[in-house]
Amino acid sequence: MSSALHPLAGKPATLAPLLDVGRLLAAYHELRPDPALADQRVSFGTSGHRGSSLAASFNEAHVLAITQAICEQRAQAGVDGPLFIGIDTHALSAPAQDSALEVLAANGVSVLHAAPGQYTPTPALSHAIVCWNRTRTRGLADGIVITPSHNPPADGGFKYNPPSGGPADSSFTARIQQRANELLATGLRGVRRLPLAQARRSANLHVHDFLGAYVADLGALIDFEVIRAGGLRLAVDPLGGAGVQYWPRIAEHWGIALDIVSLEVDPRFAFMSLDWDGCVRMDPSSAPAMQRLLALRDRYDVAFACDTDHDRHGIVARSSGLMPTNHYLATMIDYLFRERGRWRSDAAIGKTVVSSAMIDRVAARLGRRVHETPVGFKWFVEGLADGALGFAGEESAGAAFLRRDGGAWSTDKDGIAPALLAAEISARRGRDPGECYAALCSELGEPWFDRTDARATREQKARLAALTPAQVDLATLGGERIEQVLDRAPGNGAPIGGIKVCAANGWFAARPSGTEDIYKVYAESFRSRDHLQQLIAEARAWVDRVIA
Repeated sequence: MSSALHPLAGKPATLAPLLDVGRLLAAYHELRPDPALADQRVSFGTSGHRGSSLAASFNEAHVLAITQAICEQRAQAGVDGPLFIGIDTHALSAPAQDSALEVLAANGVSVLHAAPGQYTPTPALSHAIVCWNRTRTRGLADGIVITPSHNPPADGGFKYNPPSGGPADSSFTARIQQRANELLATGLRGVRRLPLAQARRSANLHVHDFLGAYVADLGALIDFEVIRAGGLRLAVDPLGGAGVQYWPRIAEHWGIALDIVSLEVDPRFAFMSLDWDGCVRMDPSSAPAMQRLLALRDRYDVAFACDTDHDRHGIVARSSGLMPTNHYLATMIDYLFRERGRWRSDAAIGKTVVSSAMIDRVAARLGRRVHETPVGFKWFVEGLADGALGFAGEESAGAAFLRRDGGAWSTDKDGIAPALLAAEISARRGRDPGECYAALCSELGEPWFDRTDARATREQKARLAALTPAQVDLATLGGERIEQVLDRAPGNGAPIGGIKVCAANGWFAARPSGTEDIYKVYAESFRSRDHLQQLIAEARAWVDRVIA
């Protein structure tokens, strides 16, 4: 993403003020959100509710209200099997799990949680739900993942995965949000809750071996025999996230040589390098944040990292360094649809409207259909569950794909799977993923992609989200005739919450941010970097004019 780099971007996190964990945890219990303030109410989207206890936007009251709302909504939906729950390594995750357990136990929900001291990656929880429900029609399981993903250390997050195993759809999350805010407004009257010690003694709470089940099943997804035979030098940096206990077990169980950069868990994430804006952010697709692993680039054939809940990936190839997400998505697709011969012959490729058109070119050569959706992994869940999608990915470094036999693996984003696939690709192809992508460019054309942000008021964001093709008064884009204007995704007809304008060798998409007072412009050119900048400039000028 092209934004002005902070002077400390890429520098050690210790050069900036680190999180006061004690103050954060005290605020979780002590601060009471004001339901009259929008920023302190529950905002429960497909990625759940996120915020910080210091800002009174992620506190005990939020978690109690959300959990009660989930208990009620799952009961109304007829979900009566166990609820899997897991946490990442953010400081607020453990106390939030305690709060959730108090409510779940009081509501009589059967809960499966990891052993004390263990963390649970998002894909391990999704995998557990998928496996539990695979042969069942009754007693279906669902889950809660307590994580703000790659957000800064002061943040907390709380999301719900229904029996499909992936992110919940908007109608379900809207009901959770509405009910949770009703509970907040009444001072939590209606929240059923047990003291933590009593909740932990409840007969409904059971320990589940997420780690063992996920690791033992990985051979159904990844060809470890090829990796072992490849003799590659591999490394992984868990970035202090929920996968810290998974990588040693993966290496041991599957007999692969894998150097683990660090197993340190520090809720301040003081071992990180600062991201582009000078903040601590565990984003494996951001070069400033990935300096520790990039420094080891020349020592390994391929190295990889995952974010805090391990649902995003970052790939460092010796040939090219940190791969832009779109490059690796195209590389994975080209490889998987050539090598996974047991997948359905009509299995399609899931991408969002802001992902690279290189994916479309790869798909056309493979003879595969592209299922293009709005931003949000929830749009891919059904296809990954029934095998209609062999692969689904987002330009924000989230992806998932099917088992080798064509069955469902995880219907949520899985950062571990693409990381291990980078090793499989390198071993089988005899060249790293960066070299594989370079070959695609030589055969299909090289694209230049970027995303920029611009300030926008709430009213301007609303106008942008409501734009229709009829309001696009541009005749050309980057010197080429405009061929297509979209306000709905071609794959499912759902509104994209913005506009996408396409020409023969370039496109842009503009959409408002759901969390900040900005709008985002995504653009791609198959001509040159200068042409890309022309596209962005034209897009920004047009958007500013129509939303003014």
